[in-house]
Amino acid sequence: MPSPCSCMSFNPETRRLSIGLDNGTISEFILSEDYNKMTLVKSYQAHQSRVMMILFVLEMEWVLSTGQDKHFTWHCSESGQRLGGYRTNAGACGLQFDVETRHVFVGDHSGQVTILKLEQESCSLVTTFKGHTGGVTALCWDPVQRVLFSGSSDHSIIMWDIGGRKGTAIELQGHNDKVQSLSYAHHTRQLISCGADGGIVVWNMDVERQETPEWLDSDSCQKCDQPFFWNFKQMWDNKKIGLRQHHCRKCGKAVCGKCSSKRSSIPLMGFEFEVRVCDSCHESITDEERAPTATFHDSKHNIVHVHFDATRGWLLTSGTDKVIKLWDMTPVVS
Repeated sequence: MPSPCSCMSFNPETRRLSIGLDNGTISEFILSEDYNKMTLVKSYQAHQSRVMMILFVLEMEWVLSTGQDKHFTWHCSESGQRLGGYRTNAGACGLQFDVETRHVFVGDHSGQVTILKLEQESCSLVTTFKGHTGGVTALCWDPVQRVLFSGSSDHSIIMWDIGGRKGTAIELQGHNDKVQSLSYAHHTRQLISCGADGGIVVWNMDVERQETPEWLDSDSCQKCDQPFFWNFKQMWDNKKIGLRQHHCRKCGKAVCGKCSSKRSSIPLMGFEFEVRVCDSCHESITDEERAPTATFHDSKHNIVHVHFDATRGWLLTSGTDKVIKLWDMTPVVS
């Protein structure tokens, strides 16, 4: 290759291998039936710098790609002709496409997800939304339930209800490092997330999940009315030392440390680990509500790349330790 390879996409039906390079070129090869030979079909300049992601859409004969040059482009896979492009806020690492509606989802390093409607030679912006404090590192689209999952370097996953048109965003907290990959098992409604922490988490999405509340602003504790440290007037009037502000993850109220000394998991809100809750919410959470909705598995290496074969229930992970591991996921995804 004329430049280091940065990403690839393989279509088994057509045996077409699309490879993105550091110099912005996309090279397409056709593999022989016995997989012993690859023939270069065409190369075209898709980006001005490194190609970040490639997606081949067989139904449309399109090659979608994102680059470090902050551009999303799509080309005709037959002619190699550029059909259109769109400039994003930052370099994009997440790319998904819905064949039925021709909507493309682009997740970028600023934490924003952009939805575009693609036509044969033009595109229009549908909407953008942002819920992560870090960059988007992975996207996964479920065309049946019409929900989009986004993983981020902020360690969280957000489920965006696109089809419901209610703007619902469900948070899932189950990793201690950035989320590297998301895969979805449609037949069982389970999400598989893999992180740089080595964790493989299998989420049950066939449960009624709840949105996390907005954090409320207050100058004093909304439980005991003690002033927070910036509320000088109340501190002076009450002759009290100002306290640090915290937030209850269940009700969203601004509380002091004394009124939120308890910790609890709230799986239906996506908190599989114990988080800070106010004392009254802690008492109201039942054992049933604390029942986990995800299973956790240690891959014992820092995961970099993942591929999930839904038909066989196999998961392939590769890590920074230069090891490739093949997992039989059927005991937990079935």
